[in-house]
Amino acid sequence: MPGLVAWGERHQVALYLAALAAGGAAGLLFPSAAGPAEAALTPVLGLLLYATFLGVPFARLTAALRDGRFLMAVLLVNFVLVPLVVWPLSRLVAHDQALLVGVLLVLLTPCIDYVLVFTGLAGGARTRLLAATPLLMLVQIVLLPVLLRLLAGPEAVAGLALEPFVRAFLSFIVVPLPAAALTRAAAARVPWVDRAAGAVEAGMVPLMMTTLALAVASQIGAVSGLLGSLMLVVPVFVVFAVIMMAVGIAAGRLAGLDVPATRALALSGVTRNSLVVLPLALATPFALAPLVVVTQTLVELLFLVVCVRLLPRLVPAARGAS
Repeated sequence: MPGLVAWGERHQVALYLAALAAGGAAGLLFPSAAGPAEAALTPVLGLLLYATFLGVPFARLTAALRDGRFLMAVLLVNFVLVPLVVWPLSRLVAHDQALLVGVLLVLLTPCIDYVLVFTGLAGGARTRLLAATPLLMLVQIVLLPVLLRLLAGPEAVAGLALEPFVRAFLSFIVVPLPAAALTRAAAARVPWVDRAAGAVEAGMVPLMMTTLALAVASQIGAVSGLLGSLMLVVPVFVVFAVIMMAVGIAAGRLAGLDVPATRALALSGVTRNSLVVLPLALATPFALAPLVVVTQTLVELLFLVVCVRLLPRLVPAARGAS
């Protein structure tokens, strides 16, 4: 088993790409699987985050909450620099209100869930980023209606609700995080709990593969039917990810952050809250907006899989202490 786990970690990028391809093939060949795949996605992602949190040094979480420099950098990147990048990019689709609303909904909201997983895979400071998630959630709830109104007009705010944000925070942070902390506390006293926790942590790569496959299988059928319109937003999402990777790295260096924190900051700027804003997009009067959000998810997942290998080269460990 240790050899198999080590093999999976060495080949994780190839395995994640294979999972994306398998999910895409399943979604296209068996359209009826989209519903079950979507229903399974939330619990599987919750389990993946639980496995991720098992590796979090909880004793350092309090110190992470006091890391004002990192918290300010995360807020600056996501709520000042991201809108400045999004505004000119969104003008490329401003002629179509549905495309515009979809692009703004997803790009203006920073991720609070699987960004933690990818941060850990890339050698980033996932504990510090975890400590920032309540702030990220609160600020995006407050600012999203304001930014949407400014960039797309008052009609873009129709249908916005608090419920998806609260549900996501409960499912992806409030439930799995204390469960992982309790498991770690019990593992120190009960040998079989320690073995079980180790087995769950060892399953990180298969869990990530399952999450990626389900995410693609649940959405690709809907996207494939409107490729002509949706291809207009693909360059926007690709350019956004590339720019925010560079912006996040530069911001981390300017703020004097160490290597893990700089990697976490870059991924926080790149990764968006698509799983949370999808219900918001569905509630708008623009039928194409949800598919724009889904398209961003597919583009982002491919980009993040590459980032797992690319980011440690762009921000090498030799630059600072971890």
